[in-house]
Parts: sequence; structure tokens; C-alpha cells
Amino acid sequence: MRRDIFQAIADPTRRAIIALIAVHAMTPSALAEHFDSTRQGISKHLKILTECQLVKQEQQGREIYYQLEIDKMKEIDKWLEQFRKIWETRFQQLDDLLLTINMK
Repeated sequence: MRRDIFQAIADPTRRAIIALIAVHAMTPSALAEHFDSTRQGISKHLKILTECQLVKQEQQGREIYYQLEIDKMKEIDKWLEQFRKIWETRFQQLDDLLLTINMK
């Protein structure tokens, strides 16, 4: 079953995992050290992130390292860009209105 990306990033733990592995690849054990959670709990979060293709695995010896899938994050950013433009326009309109009011 393929999961929805936005449901995956809605969880604060998964967002924190993304932030950590954005800096460098980490194992589930190394990630678990940053949370009040077990390695198994972190592995469940990683499974969801992997199913959404937000992270990818790389085997190095006996360890599996997880790293951020940058292209998938760019897809999210591209989708959010449309809303960013709307809000920037609205904020600019508000700034213009406030300047007009202050000039009177």
C-alpha cells in the first residue's frame, strides 16, 4: 500500500527524522537516540517515510542507513509554492493598505 506524503509529514516525529537525516544519513539506532522511542518505533516511522519515497535506504556492511530523498522533497516544495505565492501577494496587499492608512 502506498501512503500519502502529506500524512507522512503530518507526524512530528517523522518531520524530526527528516530534519535529522537531511544533515547526514543515519541508522535507526542512531535516530532512536534523539527520541524518547525505541529502535522499533523509529523503524515504523522510517517504513512509512520509505513507502512515501521521502527517504531511501543504503546498506553499508551490517547497517542500513537512511537518507533524505531530495527529489521527493522538491515535489512537496513545488506543490507548496502555489500557496506561498498566494500568501505573499496577500501580505503585500496588507502592507500596501497599512502604508496607505499610516500616510493619512
